[in-house]
Amino acid sequence: MKNVDFEVKLPSFVDRIVYVDNYGARPYCYTIEDASRNADAINRAINYISEKGGGTVVIPDGIWFTAPIEIKSDVELRIEKNAILKFSKDIDQYPLIITNYEGQECIRAKSPITAENAINIGITGGGVIDGSGDMWRPVKQFKITDRQWEALMKKSQYIIDTKGGGVWMPTESSFKGNEHNIQLDAENALEKASEYYDFYRPVMVSLRHCKRILLDGVTFKNSPAWNIHPFFCKNLTVRNVTVSNPYYAQNGDGIDVESCKKVHIHNCTFETGDDAICLKSGKNAVARQIEGPCEDVYIHDCLVNEGHGGFVIGSEMSRGIKNVLVENCTFLGTDVGVRIKSALGRGGVVENINVKNIKLLVYTIMGLLAGLGGALQVSIYASAMPDMQQGGEMDVIAACVIGGVSMSGGRGTVLGALLGSLILATIAKALPLIPFFDQLWLNTIKGVIILVVVVVNIVLQRTADKNALKGREM
Repeated sequence: MKNVDFEVKLPSFVDRIVYVDNYGARPYCYTIEDASRNADAINRAINYISEKGGGTVVIPDGIWFTAPIEIKSDVELRIEKNAILKFSKDIDQYPLIITNYEGQECIRAKSPITAENAINIGITGGGVIDGSGDMWRPVKQFKITDRQWEALMKKSQYIIDTKGGGVWMPTESSFKGNEHNIQLDAENALEKASEYYDFYRPVMVSLRHCKRILLDGVTFKNSPAWNIHPFFCKNLTVRNVTVSNPYYAQNGDGIDVESCKKVHIHNCTFETGDDAICLKSGKNAVARQIEGPCEDVYIHDCLVNEGHGGFVIGSEMSRGIKNVLVENCTFLGTDVGVRIKSALGRGGVVENINVKNIKLLVYTIMGLLAGLGGALQVSIYASAMPDMQQGGEMDVIAACVIGGVSMSGGRGTVLGALLGSLILATIAKALPLIPFFDQLWLNTIKGVIILVVVVVNIVLQRTADKNALKGREM
């Protein structure tokens, strides 16, 4: 990797191959019992290869319906072309565990694919991993068509009413789980929450404290929450993969790299319901008790067809994020191209971030209002702002270099985007304290600020276009 000053080591595997059907797995069988049998066969094959010193476990051509599996050290799980690893959903197969999600310890269901403290592992091949996320995820009514909403209502009648419209819940247990919202601070939390297991949607691929990992050639799709979540990993390579979720997939991120070191992501395609390529490092004071910045990351030659952000930092950034190069990527139809987001109180330092040679098209009004016509957004969540008198800490966003960005939309500066976000966040926090304040005031003032931002971006865009035209004429 000539453009960065660090090396990401790849795993290597012994020439030893086993096929899961030789261990009792059967394709095209779709009952819960079949899923349990196939998971048992796949896990026995993985354990055998790992105990023998390493090799490859092959999922051959076919549709393989399975419960959760766990990858062990020195194992390459190869999903061959025309093979689909399709995950089940059942309360007995997805027990609740305490894990880390959205920057902090919390209750989640067991992930379909897990690797923990594993060294020298891979998920490769030309096949598909389908997490059956459509059986787990809520759906917001405003994100889909009337016909799609009617189809969902035939599957489940459980709806949460919100100011933004209805939220469809796939099951009674997920609906009641949202109502009770049992978290770790409750007594006997896991036991009490187990009845509502599918409210606690898991990430599809959970890689925790692993070293030398290769994800290569596979399609990861239809995840219950995030698709891929490497957590405190080192020497991670993600190449030639496709990561796919519907545009309305709640929390349907592509890959969320959290507190990892030496990461190489390249030649990948993302189409997601949330952020596509995201770097994180824990949330709030509890995260800062453990050292672990996300650092030494090289991302290049990736295509993002859809997503909230093409390349995103945060919002969980409390351990810091540094030494990142993103280049030669194309973002099509994202709300924002490059997004740095957090909240006052999370206390993160973001430094030495270089983004260059990005081609960007933004189709949404949200992108236009993002601060730089969709190219860059620096945002601070007003809803998460702490009371500074109670010891809240402010984020620091420092030494960021954004250059060589080619885009459709306006132009501006990192400082302008940050100041705009700070102004909006401050207004949202301060105005409710005014005696005569109401929501109409807030919306009106926000609208005026956004209008000014849009006008400035249009002027900057036209000025830049004129200068570029003059340069070509000369």
